[in-house]
Amino acid sequence: MSAPSSDPGSPLTAAPGGRTLTVVLVKAGRTRIRYPAETVRDDGSRVTVRAPWAAPGVRDFGFVRFEPGDVFTEHYWRDRWFAVKEVRTGEGALKGWYCDITRPAVLRGSELLVEDLDLDLWVSADGSAVLRLDEDEFAESGLADRDPEAAGAAVRALDELERLARTEGLAGLLG
Repeated sequence: MSAPSSDPGSPLTAAPGGRTLTVVLVKAGRTRIRYPAETVRDDGSRVTVRAPWAAPGVRDFGFVRFEPGDVFTEHYWRDRWFAVKEVRTGEGALKGWYCDITRPAVLRGSELLVEDLDLDLWVSADGSAVLRLDEDEFAESGLADRDPEAAGAAVRALDELERLARTEGLAGLLG
């Protein structure tokens, strides 16, 4: 990651005393990706970290492109079933928010463990596009049969995020 900027409005500014955590994203019992992220804030309920785009190359979803230089400010909750990732270009322009439906995050030492439950939501920077994603993957995952309580919590979390995105926007949630 680039060195944090000294401008407090910059998308690369870290909180004083921020430490590096390793975000560990698990899906279907397997680690999908691990990457370093700088802690911005931890209030005991929500952990906020900042990291550059961690995957190699460009990922074009059709509605947004994630590419080298993009910066993600990622919000993980210990008591909610989702994570919200604000996506900006390296120059600071907001692309939007990519929301993962997850089990509540667990911080173990310097690792932030996050279990992805397949459902996602994309919200464009201007709020005009709110897209539910990967509902087919979620249905095929078998979670509803294996763990109906978790599946229900996941669907409720997606519904909650979509409602917020379409009414108040996500800024209030992240403020």
